Amino acid sequence: MERYDTLYSLYEAFDTDTLRAYQDFVDLFPPVDSRVALEYWEEASDELYERTERVADAYSETYAALAAHATREQAFTALDLYSKHDRAVNVLVLDVDETLRSAGGTDNEIPRETLHLLTVFHENDVPIVVCTGQTLENVKGFLIQGLGNELVHSGDVSVVYEAGTGVFTPGHGPDTKRLLYEDLDDPVRDVFESVRSRVLPDAPEEVRRGCHLQGNEFNVTLKPNYETGSEGAVDVIDRATVYLTELLADAIPAASVADVRAYFAARDPEIAAVLEERDARPDEAHEVDPDAESVLERVQLAYYEGDAAEVTANELDKVAGVTAALDVLGVEDPFALVMGDSKSDLRVMEWAEEHDAGIAAAPDHASERVREHVERTDGLVYDRGAAGDVLRTVYALNRLTAEN
Repeated sequence: MERYDTLYSLYEAFDTDTLRAYQDFVDLFPPVDSRVALEYWEEASDELYERTERVADAYSETYAALAAHATREQAFTALDLYSKHDRAVNVLVLDVDETLRSAGGTDNEIPRETLHLLTVFHENDVPIVVCTGQTLENVKGFLIQGLGNELVHSGDVSVVYEAGTGVFTPGHGPDTKRLLYEDLDDPVRDVFESVRSRVLPDAPEEVRRGCHLQGNEFNVTLKPNYETGSEGAVDVIDRATVYLTELLADAIPAASVADVRAYFAARDPEIAAVLEERDARPDEAHEVDPDAESVLERVQLAYYEGDAAEVTANELDKVAGVTAALDVLGVEDPFALVMGDSKSDLRVMEWAEEHDAGIAAAPDHASERVREHVERTDGLVYDRGAAGDVLRTVYALNRLTAEN
């Protein structure tokens, strides 16, 4: 209990709120080309140094760093994590949309605080794996814009894109880009080639006009032409999901439309509800043809309400991408912070739990199953757009672990 007592004493004895305010100002608002602004920044920097030194003299540099970066609640949560796991986080595995940034909380931009904290982890030799369903070019663009070209190409940043179909790790020679989908055999690749070639040309008018095909290398993803989550987006993605079951049936020689719909309805309640709403769900007694099932079990139909309808390969999920990224980065004994909000992120969280390879965090608007997992494990649920809160907690965890 000694560390708990020390933390309690620290946050009672010092004005840590003001200390953190100075730290945030110095970190997030660096000196600009203005004499007045520069003088103000230098005054804040001097005050930060003096306040931090007073805490360090009274306790230690570790506790001074905690007070300057973490709230009382974050520091105690970090100590709880340390008591439970007795390990520092040695790699960050981060989803982007609705995790690091949120259309409803951060104007769909990664907050400056979050970006700065990522640079802090990078400076402390913690690799970063960005794990997303987006295309590689999209991810590279905003990472370079937000983190800088030097950090992104440092050799310690990896991008798992299209939810696991490829891994991009600049600075690693022939391993810089791994196309994981090239390892799939012909029966699965043929399905994707068939679906991709027909998905827009053969689409019903409502789907063809209301959706666009995301520029993926492998996955087939239909996105709405309406605002994500709007009534129009929900309607067209529901229609697109039903349509994709028809394309899959045509692409799999032994499969009927009823086979495809029955298979995915039995495995995803959301897809079942969409099919039911559109009068497209087969009788629950329908038996899927065994030959069709042998291919269907290697293909995933994913439904994200008002956001996307997607065909992916079961063998190429975010877990496959993350493990490949860790291999390239040379992280042999991972203990990751896994942050995400969707079903694809849940697989990584479950993998981390199963292998004692990390902790999970999620925004409060994450899917129900993700929240249940996070609340059951370490309880790291944060407010929409506030990913920095968890990063501060993990920063504190790492400082406490390093002191031991």
